[in-house]
Amino acid sequence: MANRLVEIIPQNAERFGDKEAYRFCWRKDGEWLSTSWKEFALQVEVAAKAFVELGLIEKDRIAICSPNTPQILISEFGAFKNRLAAIPVYSSSSQAQFDFVVGDGGASVLFVGDKHQYPLAYNFWKRNPEKIKKIIIYKMEGLDLEKDDTVSIFWDDFVRLGMSASEETAREVERRMNNGLPDDMATLIYTSGTTGEPKGVVINHSNYDACMDKHLELLTAINDDDLSMAFLPMSHILEKAWSFFCLTKGVAIAVNYDPRMIQENIHDIKPNIMCAVPRFWEKVYAGVKEKIAAMSPMQRMMVNRAIAIGKKRNIGYVRRGKRVPVLLEKEYQFWDSRIFSKLKAAIGIPNPNFFPTAGAPLSDRICEFFRSVGIDIIVGYGLSETTATVTFFPEKDYEIGTVGVPLPGIKVKIDPENDEILVKGPTVTPGYYNNPKANEEAFTEDGYFRTGDAGYFTKEGALVLTERVKDLFKTSNGKYVAPQMMESRLAENKYIDEVAVIGDRRKFVTALIVPNFPQLKRWAEKEGIEEVDTDHLVKNTKVLAFVMSEIDKLQKDVAGYERIKRICLLPHHFAIMHGEVTNTMKVRRPVVAKRYADEIEWMYSDEYPLK
Repeated sequence: MANRLVEIIPQNAERFGDKEAYRFCWRKDGEWLSTSWKEFALQVEVAAKAFVELGLIEKDRIAICSPNTPQILISEFGAFKNRLAAIPVYSSSSQAQFDFVVGDGGASVLFVGDKHQYPLAYNFWKRNPEKIKKIIIYKMEGLDLEKDDTVSIFWDDFVRLGMSASEETAREVERRMNNGLPDDMATLIYTSGTTGEPKGVVINHSNYDACMDKHLELLTAINDDDLSMAFLPMSHILEKAWSFFCLTKGVAIAVNYDPRMIQENIHDIKPNIMCAVPRFWEKVYAGVKEKIAAMSPMQRMMVNRAIAIGKKRNIGYVRRGKRVPVLLEKEYQFWDSRIFSKLKAAIGIPNPNFFPTAGAPLSDRICEFFRSVGIDIIVGYGLSETTATVTFFPEKDYEIGTVGVPLPGIKVKIDPENDEILVKGPTVTPGYYNNPKANEEAFTEDGYFRTGDAGYFTKEGALVLTERVKDLFKTSNGKYVAPQMMESRLAENKYIDEVAVIGDRRKFVTALIVPNFPQLKRWAEKEGIEEVDTDHLVKNTKVLAFVMSEIDKLQKDVAGYERIKRICLLPHHFAIMHGEVTNTMKVRRPVVAKRYADEIEWMYSDEYPLK
């Protein structure tokens, strides 16, 4: 019997036929084109035969470095039919990152998206010609191959290989597919890691099968009439596992190519389900709050009344599975038709089902707001090593401030020594690829995976995340501080884009702040500050004092030793290329501390202007 990820595309082609499987648009202002399940199955079959024609054998590996495109899914599912494993590589990777992942993972065929990723593969091949059979480029637009490039072909050439394959090739694909085993590697996904080199996480077909089974059991509100949108990178385990789940359920996926176009594309597509990271909802929340602030006092009063009613109904009653009182329900429907429906339409999700959200802490206030207005954010927690989900909000009795309850059959416990979250179950990776030292450190003697995250359980059994174990720091006064808590809280503010909280072995807590420059410049102009270019803005003492006052509003209920006392405004975002943040935008604290050593010392010096 073949593995599930081998079977779902042909099975759904038989079940759904000409119904839409995915849609895609290459370029801005282009047309979104739809592909049926029947066509999708044929594309996967052709890709599978092309892999045989390229000379790949069972257990070989391919690497895919591309912005989101349906070709990623076609390549992966074609690979699965051949018992090949796929290595996702972030399209924003540097040459060094690309080289490490492809070299360590042992990929023999490289897929790249467009002219931005092609040089990465070409340069790797030039240095390692014996390791690479082929480079396949998804998008040829605006791309000229290097003159001495004898290994690269375009996607259409790859498709022609599969289309012209013999019956013998088709039989070989069938043979491999039928020989597939649950412990075959499906994905080799490299963690971006906040410390040290990336590690290759082995995800077997059995891990995905268990993950799909548990989500099918719990996510009963999803059906094949829903429409999902893939806008997180498909190299991210959350998007990858979510996309596989949607396809398992027969849900159509709109694939978003350019993440910068998400605001426009979400209005074109109007998805009713979509996984996201908290940063997406933080930006939406900041935009909504700005619009509310610009309203007349009467309008603000109406909106605040509506939100209060939404909270009372959705969190006070619906969350608990209680019958909503008739008058409350009538008032809620009144506000829903006049305010909430317009808000949802303005975001681009007029008919929301639910929205899984994970990858970083989400502010309780933001979660409560969206739940109150009828946008059901499902907060969860997971890692690449656990095939994404460990916990998420149940349909009823979820607790805001937690990351939900463990999936059925997943054992989660807390290490009494350092509060580290430990996980065991069929979705947990068998280990890191080619890295026995990391495996020895990652698993307890009784087989639990060490997540590196600290947390605790509420009395109701929900998991609360407190911090990355390695991110917790102690001030010189001996007080422990969890920086992520403050960072997620500050993300609520419309003037703040990125934050790195500082304070390890220091006498008080400070923060490096990347402002939301468009918002800050608008404020500066209103205040009569003439120099509004970025470099001058961050050095202006009045601006510094204003941002500090905004931070103080958000930390009134925070313990004194946890409060941010001083800040430094940075003129640019933290950069993936410089290693300051991971590909999933998590702060690499050791790198940031070293790179911004002068700015940090300034915050603790007598030269600091705000005292």
